[in-house]
Amino acid sequence: MMKKLLLLALAWMAILPMLAQDQEEQQQLERRYTMYGVMFYNLENLFDTINNNGVYDKEYSPDGPRQWNGTKYWQKQHNMAYAISQMEVKGSPAEGPVIIGVSEIENITVLQDLVRQPELKDRRYQIVHHDSPDRRGVDVGLLYNPRFFKVLNVTNQRINKYLPEDRREDFRSRDQLCVTGMLAGEKVSVLVNHWPSRLGGEEASSELREAAGRMARATIDSLLLDDPNQGIIFMGDLNDDPQNRSCSEALGAKKEIKDCTEPGSCFNPWWNILNKGIGTLGYKGNWNLFDQIIFTNYFLRNYDSKDKPTLTFARAEVLNRKFLRGDEGDRQGYPLRTFSAGIFMNGYSDHFPTMIYLVKEVK
Repeated sequence: MMKKLLLLALAWMAILPMLAQDQEEQQQLERRYTMYGVMFYNLENLFDTINNNGVYDKEYSPDGPRQWNGTKYWQKQHNMAYAISQMEVKGSPAEGPVIIGVSEIENITVLQDLVRQPELKDRRYQIVHHDSPDRRGVDVGLLYNPRFFKVLNVTNQRINKYLPEDRREDFRSRDQLCVTGMLAGEKVSVLVNHWPSRLGGEEASSELREAAGRMARATIDSLLLDDPNQGIIFMGDLNDDPQNRSCSEALGAKKEIKDCTEPGSCFNPWWNILNKGIGTLGYKGNWNLFDQIIFTNYFLRNYDSKDKPTLTFARAEVLNRKFLRGDEGDRQGYPLRTFSAGIFMNGYSDHFPTMIYLVKEVK
């Protein structure tokens, strides 16, 4: 009898951990998560048809070389609205992205026209915009779904004080837009950027983008000093790749999650994506990934850990959908742009959009 009881006890000792594991796995399956999409898109010269900036705006006017008239403008608006509407986010009550940073837009009017397009109007996107001193008149902006993101504060930062002294007076570029709000009940600040171009050559112009990187890093540090318990998302057309000095050194965005251990460390998921040959713009086999969404380690906590529910990074994606790609000639597979060699292509943008997906457990 004692032997049988001993064997029975040993059997239960072996079974109990298995039962506990099965119960834990079942609980994990029963846990529900909500997905939130945060997107960036360079809209490639979304200009109105009115020349209100002299020689810099003439190109996109009816009398300019592109003969930018109402027909082309509204077709461009339709195309951009359609592209954004097709970026669905599975598992999200918002269906599409809740936050969209945009660049290469002329003014708030073109964004108002965009969100009123039939493809987008039901999402009721709201707009944050600021007029920058850029010579061409292009700005950055933010679209957001007010059901899921509540704006608390908006500020703008200018690059000039971070430039070498001989460039500070006359340099005119896009300002950095900083929008702080509540996303899924958590405080999140979003920085939208369009860094200086590579005009004059990549290396010769690098110091301008490095200055922009230092500005972004200073903004992040200032935000965290004010409130360390917030997440910060930095996005934009950086005119540089993840490994360039502006991103990897001036901004300090890390390639690997394991290196993001210091408070306020930034993770750049696009570094490894570009290493796989996936980019947002390119030509003749050479890809760049200028359109990046980088974020602080606030979003890197394991969403199965006890300190949840909080927003956690799930994955990043270049949204290189088939309809956004050219299908002929030397542009095959690359973004189907609005113009090519001066010819109206009735396309979308010369950049693919990008998106990060954040998850949060539903309690």
